[in-house]
Amino acid sequence: MTVKSLTIKQVLLRIVIIIASVEALIMVCFAVIPNKLNVYSLTSIDVTALAFISTPLIYFWIIRPFVVARDNAITQLENMANTDPLTKLANRRLFLRHLERDIAGNIRHKHYGGLLLIDLDGFKLINDHSGHDAGDAVLVEVAKRFQSLTRSEDIVARLGGDEFILLLNRLDEDERIAKEKVFHVAEKLIATVNKPVKFNGEMLQVSASIGIRLLGFETLNGESAIREADIAMYEAKERGKGCAVFYDK
Repeated sequence: MTVKSLTIKQVLLRIVIIIASVEALIMVCFAVIPNKLNVYSLTSIDVTALAFISTPLIYFWIIRPFVVARDNAITQLENMANTDPLTKLANRRLFLRHLERDIAGNIRHKHYGGLLLIDLDGFKLINDHSGHDAGDAVLVEVAKRFQSLTRSEDIVARLGGDEFILLLNRLDEDERIAKEKVFHVAEKLIATVNKPVKFNGEMLQVSASIGIRLLGFETLNGESAIREADIAMYEAKERGKGCAVFYDK
């Protein structure tokens, strides 16, 4: 639920309404309930009751909307800073944070991970022949398909253009098994990209070339890992596209 911040005029109006309403209620109580209190005592009770009753009303009707609006604004800014606006996937900035953390985790826990850099073959032709709206539709659909294939502990991001990247966390302690698992995921990604995307009655077709960087126990920074996965991806393109290739050190 979206809560808008109040204007100064609205704040002042609400304060006046609260104080006037509570004061009127107190006056009614004084008039209805018999008492023999002097003016000083009545004034003390009036002030105390006014503060006691008005405080929660001011919080829920004035302060809380400010707090909720502020929290919503912070969340929106964080999403804008960390999310690709078109596909709603993580962007490069957020992905790098996860990658650096998981590389350190692999070393600490002695688990292999996998980095898959995915480039869409034939995407430029769609943009040129069918328009950028068609290209955007392909990117959004491919992003959804990638998300459906990933585990909750994995992260998929859009690097920009027609490039996506997937981080697989804690595949296995054994290198051979880890390579088999990451290659199996790559095959599923290629298969899902190969399915046409329907847009305005037109069937749009792309394929995927994938570069794989197995993340072992060596010290490595995130940018270097992405660069090496990129090298493997171009090797996949040279082999005819629509395939996956491991980075060869």
